[in-house]
Amino acid sequence: MDIELIREEFPILKQKIYGNKQLVYLDNAATTQKPKCVIDSISNFYSVFNSNIHRGVHYLSEKATEIYENARLKVQQFINAKSRTEIVFTKGSTDALNLMAFSFGEAYIKEGDEVIVSEMEHHSNIVPWQLMCQRKKAVLKVIPFDDNGELILSELDKLISEKTKIVCVTYVSNTLGTVNPIETIISKAHSFGIPVLIDAAQAIQHTAIDVQKLDCDFLALSGHKIYAETGIGVLYAKEKYLDEMPPYQGGGDMIKTVSFSGSTWAELPLKFEAGTSNFVGAGSLHTALDYVDRIGLKNIQNHEAELLKYATQKLDEIGNITIYGRAKNKAAAISFNVDGAHHYDVGMILDKMGVAVRTGTHCTEPIMQHFGITGTVRASFALYNTFEEIDILAEAVIRAKKMLC
Repeated sequence: MDIELIREEFPILKQKIYGNKQLVYLDNAATTQKPKCVIDSISNFYSVFNSNIHRGVHYLSEKATEIYENARLKVQQFINAKSRTEIVFTKGSTDALNLMAFSFGEAYIKEGDEVIVSEMEHHSNIVPWQLMCQRKKAVLKVIPFDDNGELILSELDKLISEKTKIVCVTYVSNTLGTVNPIETIISKAHSFGIPVLIDAAQAIQHTAIDVQKLDCDFLALSGHKIYAETGIGVLYAKEKYLDEMPPYQGGGDMIKTVSFSGSTWAELPLKFEAGTSNFVGAGSLHTALDYVDRIGLKNIQNHEAELLKYATQKLDEIGNITIYGRAKNKAAAISFNVDGAHHYDVGMILDKMGVAVRTGTHCTEPIMQHFGITGTVRASFALYNTFEEIDILAEAVIRAKKMLC
């Protein structure tokens, strides 16, 4: 990987902020920056092909529909789904998870049934299941993690019962960086006939995912995490479940027939794509996945692993830094606090030095409760980040430490 050549493809990385500070963007777990090819694809769509999909017989509508459905095929290939009908476009992973909680809940959950999540889940894989459990009078159970940020899988064995209907777990923690042993979790659940939902929002941009090899039953992802625009995501689901689950929303495009005596649903996957879809976003996702394929996920993974190793080493050398999450298998995110300083204050000082990090709970309040803290500073890396940027991060943390402690 020629990192400098890659950085040239991301226009936003060239800018200076606060007058003369070179932007160091380390908030990639929140959203990634976009390469010029993705930006151009969005502009080109609106300039040349803009028209609503599926409903028109004219040239523009047919071209827009072709772009949209080709994007679905690209996603199928990228995650190796068995069929394009298993790829449902959503607004993002949060939308996909809400779809799952509602539709799966309606189809399969009754009073007294149980859903298992983990203690390290993003709120978007907790709250929708809480709402479903309240509605259906079901029970939510939680797999705990240890102080290294690793799931205690022996507890999963204790939590599973004849009432367990689904296990929902993140592939990669957005806060701890932990890469969970998804294959083991799926194997354990499947041995009891229990389906598994994977939140891959923080995994899809870092590692190759083969849903058939994993044998996961459902998987959610967001386009803006993997260099596409915002407002586009995917729910992968095995066709047998999509057939049985009721639609999450009603409206145009998801129907076969409508009358006041009743309605019938469109074929998969349109059954779950009510209204005007983000067809421009789908096209941008296609372009982004092509871009990632050209670079190679293995190359990206190796580069980010070196960045994570180097950043951990640099922060440890500073001293009086607490890093949360020391799992043996981690992806490119590191959450930390400067002892004696508030995370928000540290983040503000880093920002004034040109370093963009995330501060707060990162939508994972149960993780904060586990460690007895109110939040952390999080630096997260992408394919365009450099070792020099980590040096700048370390220098900024030292400056913040001197000012605050």
